Amino acid sequence: MSLAIDSLISDGSAESVKPSLVSQAMAKDYYELLKPRVMQLVIFTALVGMMTAREPINPVIGFASILAIAIGAGASGCLNMWYDATIDSLMERTAKRPIPSGAIAPGEALAFGMTLSVGSVLFLGLITNWYAAAFLAFTIFFYVVVYTMWLKHWTAQNIVIGGAAGAFPPMIGYMTVTGSMNIETLLQFLIIFIWTPPHFWALALVKSKDYARAGVPMLPVVAGEIETRRQILIYACVLMPIGMSPSLLGYVGPVYLAISTIFGAVMVWLAYDLFRKREGEPALKASYRLFGVSIIYLFVLFVALLVEEITPILAWRNFL
Repeated sequence: MSLAIDSLISDGSAESVKPSLVSQAMAKDYYELLKPRVMQLVIFTALVGMMTAREPINPVIGFASILAIAIGAGASGCLNMWYDATIDSLMERTAKRPIPSGAIAPGEALAFGMTLSVGSVLFLGLITNWYAAAFLAFTIFFYVVVYTMWLKHWTAQNIVIGGAAGAFPPMIGYMTVTGSMNIETLLQFLIIFIWTPPHFWALALVKSKDYARAGVPMLPVVAGEIETRRQILIYACVLMPIGMSPSLLGYVGPVYLAISTIFGAVMVWLAYDLFRKREGEPALKASYRLFGVSIIYLFVLFVALLVEEITPILAWRNFL
């Protein structure tokens, strides 16, 4: 194990968080560095993007491609934790992460993240095509450099612009099969892109004191809670037709349209309910409710997309 680095580099990117002479890291600590919950979303949405291609792909190659994309996402999360270790140590929600808790030395996290980044890109390029690999490399760069190192510390619109990084996986999944993009995967990108602000801001409302203490200019800290609730409602209203668009444009069928309409309406109602409840315990519960339901919303929509993509294939095989 390498020695822990004892001092923080001048831009505040990593160190001086409970330094220890020898790392006590365990496998679960490295796993936590990968932000596994985010990785699950990346895996699922990339799979839907891959199925959108409607072209045959070797199952082994398909699995390996999803694995490479997942590792690339994990590498992004690891480098994000490395750079933001000092901020994480100041926030209750993130203080127990591997670096601020002292479980992993910052230098080890940096080496781990860089190794996974390079390895995932090279692996994806070798097993599929270099267009998909280049897009994966760009996604890692966008999340780590553009969002983590710049936007997050500079503007209250950080999550709006930076949310694009989490919306790229369906496009990467499609590119692993075809080496190109199409409108359908662009719509999937837009769904995640527009979904991210109301999803994240609902949590930021609850954790606004954390962000203020850490000096992160999240919207509730900079613009206040009332404006944040207003923005959440606006984005929820925009999200509903965007979520319905794959069916409205003829890419999927009426089942998806029904599901996206119902869940889109639920998102709008919960956002409106949050906008009305501006103080105390009711506002806190409304924020948590919207945050939780927003996760279900995205999961259900992409399950519906996956079912719409798979059903014609299964029906065709049964017919044969």
